[in-house]
Amino acid sequence: MKELCDAKGAELNVEGYPTDEFLAAVMAARPAQCTLVPDQPGQLTSDHGWQIATHESMLRKVVGRLAESAIRFSIFMDFDSHEMELVREIGAERVELYTEPYAAAHGSQRAGAVLDGFRGAANRAQEADLGVNAGHDLNLGNLGDFIKIPGILEVSIGHALLVECLEEGLPAVLGRYLQILGADC
Repeated sequence: MKELCDAKGAELNVEGYPTDEFLAAVMAARPAQCTLVPDQPGQLTSDHGWQIATHESMLRKVVGRLAESAIRFSIFMDFDSHEMELVREIGAERVELYTEPYAAAHGSQRAGAVLDGFRGAANRAQEADLGVNAGHDLNLGNLGDFIKIPGILEVSIGHALLVECLEEGLPAVLGRYLQILGADC
């Protein structure tokens, strides 16, 4: 994947729980970015962000290794977390907001309130001098509203993108994403 991304001028973002095996693979691949998620090995998909105070010692060690290797990294966080300052204190420069609650609320009466909660999270992160990424269950139907949040640097779309491409075709889906993101098509 790294070779393909390099050849196409694209960044590789590797996401996972920081086991020794995972970190060895990250160090060997040297991706542009590594997103640390609190999913235990064998867990099918993410369902929450880190509790920094609980995992602070381990995360400090991992963050140190990634920083020494000049690999950009983010820490997967819940939007209602009040630990953004602690994320910065352990040496992280970015967070990735876990967006499943937003996706679940999209189109419902609670959508506005949940989106406001994500705006607040992005603001708290930026006030802590953290860059803000976001991801989980973002798709063609809900991405447009979400990226109106100021300061979102990157979004991870992976699963939805693959399903949508299978349903509608790669060129059509990628064109729609580029349009939503305001990129040149």
